[in-house]
Amino acid sequence: MLNIAIRAARNAGNVITRAYEDFDKVEAEQKGLNDFVTNVDRDAERAIIAAIRKAYPEHTIIGEESGTDVGTDNDFQWIIDPLDGTTNFLKRIPHFSVSVALQVKGRVEVGVVYDPINNELFSACRGQGAQLNSQRIRVASHRDIKGTLLGTGFPFKARQHADTYMTIFADLFADVADMRRAGSAALDLAYVACGRLDGFFEIGLKPWDFAAGELLVREAGGIVTDFAGGHNHGTSGNIVAGCPKVTAGLVNKMRPNLSEALQR
Repeated sequence: MLNIAIRAARNAGNVITRAYEDFDKVEAEQKGLNDFVTNVDRDAERAIIAAIRKAYPEHTIIGEESGTDVGTDNDFQWIIDPLDGTTNFLKRIPHFSVSVALQVKGRVEVGVVYDPINNELFSACRGQGAQLNSQRIRVASHRDIKGTLLGTGFPFKARQHADTYMTIFADLFADVADMRRAGSAALDLAYVACGRLDGFFEIGLKPWDFAAGELLVREAGGIVTDFAGGHNHGTSGNIVAGCPKVTAGLVNKMRPNLSEALQR
């Protein structure tokens, strides 16, 4: 199943890189507030679905663009994001990714995040560790959040949380070395898994944004929680990730600033 996930992600990556090189054919439309979709998103998603359907025609597929296609075996659910970082792609900023995860009976067992521009493939199977281009990866080890480099994402689709987010940002910024907002949550989590980022937090992500990346972090020795340190992030989409001590430090620092809506 990992091989199928890798094949699907690479197929989508090929669609994306060809379009990136022939950008005049890219068509974009707005599907929601500050939310864009392109013909490349849809073509890449079709490439992923074709690879999965060929191998596992009975499985369910949950896609960002196409929605849920329920198969005859709903215990196996593929959660896919064909182009995480569409705005970067549209602005020709070479930082975006393909995310493919397989959830079995409610638990993610396989995760792949692929950066087609840099040809970096992050992969993980539950209980077997995480890899970058077939080399084992581990989260960075820190005793606390001081001196760390964090990744984050602004709540541009949930601006009702902007004031709370900025308060959290300012409070954390006083302690950490620096922060990055790169524009692809899936890649941010992959970067936590391989130690390029020491931690990550974001409000209101969708399952296809973090399903594969969460497994990468866990299999690389990290911890993923919601903003209160619990396990409700699958529902809320409010994610904190890092090595155990960094995740705990972030949650402790964030908790006093959380609005009631984010205390989960």
